[in-house]
Amino acid sequence: MTDPVLRGVSLTVERGDSVILDDVSITVESDTSLLIQGPSGAGKTTLFNVLGLLSTPSSGSLYVHGKDASALPERKRAVLRRDTIGFVFQDFQLIPDLTAWDNAALPQDHTRSRDEDWLETLFDALDITGLADQYPATLSGGEKQRVAIARALANRPDIVFADEPTGQLDPETATRVLDLLFRIKEQTNTALVLISHDPALSGRFDETLVLKDGSLHRDDQSVEFLQTQ
Repeated sequence: MTDPVLRGVSLTVERGDSVILDDVSITVESDTSLLIQGPSGAGKTTLFNVLGLLSTPSSGSLYVHGKDASALPERKRAVLRRDTIGFVFQDFQLIPDLTAWDNAALPQDHTRSRDEDWLETLFDALDITGLADQYPATLSGGEKQRVAIARALANRPDIVFADEPTGQLDPETATRVLDLLFRIKEQTNTALVLISHDPALSGRFDETLVLKDGSLHRDDQSVEFLQTQ
């Protein structure tokens, strides 16, 4: 039996006297889709950063393919993050003075090895081939997010984290971007973890968890709580 892509055990994050994450345990299997919901201020972005190896928890362990990444020095965490995880952010985080193509290629540049054929495959799948030479300032919100998705997948990660990836998009564009995420997920066998406050998304994912008061819940009461927020 293979190890899950990612497993968090008793993850806790404290800031001063406040507990942001409280003994959170979570497992992400290969080639699965997971939605993490919760009201504003529930700690979703903190969980995103911890699971994505962008920050360390106050206590608890995080395993990547069965290996404990909790105590790794930052340099090794960065390499593991680069090789295993792709990120899609709500605010796109594209570099203004790079073309769409060069923005998408950034993860590959960090490995000093570009795979132009794979980038072409991604741009074709995301229908942004004609935007390769354009700069972020000339792109719409939906186009920027498509470039961001290409960047997230540039190094063929095992898991993609998307933090409110449709939050700045109109409903029609948001639906198209979500459709693209799922289509690319199926084509690449990549696990997808999406963090959102939108309860309407839950039916599209293999599993939905709700973050409330720093803890993860699976029961229907937690979903009902979210829908009343």
